[in-house]
Amino acid sequence: MSSLLTTLFSYNAWANADLCDKMKSVDSNAHSSEFATALGLICHYNVVAKIFSGHLQGLAHGFTSDTLEVTPPLDELRSQVLSVDQWYLEYIKTISDESLAETVSFSFTDGEKGLMSRKEMLLHVALHATVHRGEVARLLWQLSLTPPWETLAVFVHQCVPQRRLQGLSPTQDTQATPRL
Repeated sequence: MSSLLTTLFSYNAWANADLCDKMKSVDSNAHSSEFATALGLICHYNVVAKIFSGHLQGLAHGFTSDTLEVTPPLDELRSQVLSVDQWYLEYIKTISDESLAETVSFSFTDGEKGLMSRKEMLLHVALHATVHRGEVARLLWQLSLTPPWETLAVFVHQCVPQRRLQGLSPTQDTQATPRL
């Protein structure tokens, strides 16, 4: 399981960095509303990742909402996102399969109670970011900007280019862990 999670969170970090880099091409003056919405979405999924990092560690995360009152500027937000992504990659390296199956009780920011396995929390964080990156991609399309081509297949073939080779036999290693 941990190799799949490593691939998933390596992909997540790659896609987040690519999207943040793409956001630099948006004219924030001409498209201030769309730019602010896009940054707000990225900020939101980053806050959720921080919240679940706290849940996974059994620590108070300090958030009372899944959004911030003030969204940081793009460069600062990018730095925060990459830092959280690195935390998850390090966390996955150290966690056992047994620990992944453990359930953790926690409270959502609205006060409602939750109970999820660590594995479910990790999956939630990765899928949550993917959903919101898709929303940002839609905004980019509306601005006639081509969003990053951020599929898992593109990630794997960029990070492990030998997979592009034709005629691999079924016994060859196709489970190589992509590297960022």
